[in-house]
Amino acid sequence: MAPEQWFWCFVHETVEPLEGCRAADRLGPYPDRESAAHAVELAHQRTAANDAADDAWEERGTRYDQL
Repeated sequence: MAPEQWFWCFVHETVEPLEGCRAADRLGPYPDRESAAHAVELAHQRTAANDAADDAWEERGTRYDQL
């Protein structure tokens, strides 16, 4: 039996199984409904972490001798 896959759908703003809206309108796959339900929150957290890493990189400079 294949593992279940769950997605967050932006169109319907709800969790959907594999048989749902098109991939461009969803986040996932996630291993369970609970994870998919928090997909947008997780995406915001990851974006904030990546933005902070980018800011730190820019503060250090981009010259190779500064690495």
